[in-house]
Amino acid sequence: MQSIKAEYAERGSEPHKLINAVPFDTPEPGAGEVLVELLAAPINPSDLLTLTGDYGVLPDLPATGGNEGVGKVIQLGAEVSGLEVGQTVLLPIGCGTWCSHLVASAKDLIPLPGQADPLQLAMLTINPPTASLLLSEVVDLQPGEWVIQNAANSAVGGYLVQLAAERGLKTVNVVRREAAVDAVKRQGAEIVLVDGPDLAERVAEATGKAKIRLAIDAVGGEASERLAACLAFGGTVVNYGMMSGEPCQVSPGQLIFRGITLTGFWLASWFRQASPEAQQQLFGDLIGKIAAGKLSAPVAATFPLSQVSEAVHAASQGERDGKILLVPG
Repeated sequence: MQSIKAEYAERGSEPHKLINAVPFDTPEPGAGEVLVELLAAPINPSDLLTLTGDYGVLPDLPATGGNEGVGKVIQLGAEVSGLEVGQTVLLPIGCGTWCSHLVASAKDLIPLPGQADPLQLAMLTINPPTASLLLSEVVDLQPGEWVIQNAANSAVGGYLVQLAAERGLKTVNVVRREAAVDAVKRQGAEIVLVDGPDLAERVAEATGKAKIRLAIDAVGGEASERLAACLAFGGTVVNYGMMSGEPCQVSPGQLIFRGITLTGFWLASWFRQASPEAQQQLFGDLIGKIAAGKLSAPVAATFPLSQVSEAVHAASQGERDGKILLVPG
C-alpha cells in the first residue's frame, strides 16, 4: 500500500516552497507497535518555525513535518495490548505527523474518545496545555483576578479565554487588528482591545484600574513593554512566542522601578520536568473538556495532505481566524 508524507530537505524563509507530499511504502508494525492512519494534524506556529529553522529544537534533514495530530489504529503488531483496530489515538508529540500512515510504539499512544471531533482532538497536544499551564505555572492566580494577554485571536489565546473563565479568572484580550475583535469575542471574551501606545490607559479604564499580576505575551518587540505597563507593581510578563519576529523589549524603568519580571515559557521544557502523573492529569482534564465540547478552537480551513504546500502557505498568512489543518484526502 502506498502512503504519502510531507517531507522537506532544507529550511528557509519560504517554507511552503520547500515542503512537498512524497509517496512511500506503508510500513509494517513490529512487536509492540501499531500502524496508525492519520485523521487530522494542525499546522502550528512552531511547525512553521521548524521549517524556517528558527525553532528551539530542529529535526535532522530530510524530515517529515508536523508535531501533533490524531489518527486511527488500523493494524496491531505482535505483543500489543490495550489498543484496538479502529481506535482513535493521540499521536506522539514531534513524531512527524504530516504523514498518511505511521508506525508508533503502542505505549506512546493515548486512546481518545471516538465520538469526539477529530479536528478538535488533533489540536490537543500543544495549544491547550500551553494555555492551561500559562495560567497556573507562572503566577499563583486566585479566582476573581485579572490576566492580560496579546495575540488573543491565536489558538492559545482562544483556549486561554475559555480556561480562564472556567477558573473564575477575568481576561483582558489584546489583538493587533480591529478585524480580529469579533472572533475573540465569539470565544467568550468580554474585553478585547486593539494594541497601541495608549494600551495601559485603556486597560485601566476597562478594568476599573484592577490590579493585574500576569501578562501573557506571544508577540515580543514593543508589545512586551506595552503589556508590562498594564501590570501592577511586581507583576510578571511571560513570553511564549515571537509573532513580531523581534526580541522582547521591556524597559529598565519597568524592571527596576516597578519590579516587573520578564520570563519565558516553553511547553517542551515543562514536559521534560513534569512527572508522568502530572502529564496524565493535564491531558485527562483537557481531553474530557474537548470531548464534551467545553473547549474548542475555530478551524479556518482543512487541506488534504497532498496539498501540504498550499496548506503551509495558508497557515503562514496572518489575517485569518482559525487553525489550518491537514487531513488524509
